[in-house]
Parts: sequence; structure tokens; C-alpha cells
Amino acid sequence: MTETRRSPAELRNMFGANLRILARNFPSISELSRQLGINRTQFNRYLSGESFPRPDVLARMCHFFRVDARVLLEPVDRISNIRDPLTGHFLGDFLGTSARSVDETLFPSGFYRFSRRSFLRQDQFVSGVVRVFRDGDSTFIRGFEARAAMQAQGLPMTRHTREFRGLVLRQEEGVAAMISRKGGMTASFNYLSRVSSFENNYWVGYVARTVREEPGTERVVRMVYEHLGTGFSSAKAASKSAGYCNLDDLLPFHQRLLQADAPFR
Repeated sequence: MTETRRSPAELRNMFGANLRILARNFPSISELSRQLGINRTQFNRYLSGESFPRPDVLARMCHFFRVDARVLLEPVDRISNIRDPLTGHFLGDFLGTSARSVDETLFPSGFYRFSRRSFLRQDQFVSGVVRVFRDGDSTFIRGFEARAAMQAQGLPMTRHTREFRGLVLRQEEGVAAMISRKGGMTASFNYLSRVSSFENNYWVGYVARTVREEPGTERVVRMVYEHLGTGFSSAKAASKSAGYCNLDDLLPFHQRLLQADAPFR
């Protein structure tokens, strides 16, 4: 049988085999069926190759798994752009859906005010605002570098060049994020863990830069995140003080959590 003249049974079997690969990154078939809005019994028939979904259901499944119609014709592992590396066959069970499914109670969507010591100016601190949001089963982070920080590195200060984005992953006692500017050859690794506070809206951790060691500069510093909610007004107010500042300019609880006089361990 040629590749272009496959029987319905062969197409069903190919789809079922690919669907089993795509489904193994999820903790249970019942939960996956629920997220897809497909009856569990019917979904099992798809998995076994006994049945094939209607065009509208197939389109919904392709959108959910971020695949295209080639899933009918080729083994999923042969399609180079069918999945991103984090959810592909090699890393799927390690950094796949389970790691990317960050619960809202663990790290809510919305705006955050952050503060940390400056990497370039040891006597200065940096404050800013980022937005955390969900898209499917992934959690993303987006923000803008302070203009003064870009200027200090001799980099353009346009909105386009200042923007950074990252992916948030669930950790055993918090969250981690890999963040970079567009086209950047360096990145930062962030780790945050929730701390007790009156409104339960603070996280503390550290940020590490992916650069080589140089005298007089830091590569790892403590960092504080404060959840401001989802409203633009609070984010706009916080952004007015973004940039370089002195320790005394930070909010008292930020100062306390940063432990500026204690070495990072």
C-alpha cells in the first residue's frame, strides 16, 4: 500500500498510535478526555484505532496538542515541527506537560512587582513589573528591562529591544522560569518560592545570569516577587518607580526579604 493510498483502517491505526504518544505526557486519560471535551469511552476508541474523530473534533485535538493533519499519515516522532522540544519524545516526561502545568494557586496570573540587587552596580537595586499569564497548559512571563540597565550595557533602549519573555515551570517547592530577550544570546534562570505574608502575595528566590564570571559583577542575586493582582492601575503605579534605586527606596517588606546584608547561599 502506498503512502498516498492508505485504507481507513491504516489511517485509524496511525492516528491511534500517534494519539497514544501525545497522551502519555498527561497524568491520566480521564483528565485528558475532560480537557478535550471528549467522552472517555470514545477517546479510548480513538486510542485503539477502532474509530476516527469527526473533522471538528479532529481540529480541536490538533489545536490542543499543537499538531497538524500530518498526524494521520506519519509517526509523530518523524514530524520535526509537530511539537516543541519541551513536550517532544525526548524531554516530554521530564520537562513536559506535568512540569509546565503551573496551578493558579501556586503562581497566579496577573502583574507582579519585582526587586533585586543590580548585577552591574553592587550598591544599587532594580525594581520592575512583569505580567504572568496562561496559554493552554503553559504559563508565560513578560516584562521590559529598565532603560537605565540597557543604557549601562550600551544596548538600545527601544521597547522592542527591552522586552523579555519566559516560560514558567512547576517545581517541588515553588516555580522556576527561563527568561530571555528576543534574539538574546544570554538568559536568566529564576526560582521563586512563596513566603508567608498578610495577603499571601509574596515570593522570594533568586535569579542567575547565563554569563561567565567577571570581577566586580554578580551572576546570582536574591529576588522578590509581589503579586499586584490583574488590574492595570496597580501595575501602572508600580511601573512608575521601575529602574535603578537605593535599598531604602524599596518597600519595607521587599527590603526584609532581600536580606541585602546577608551573603547569598
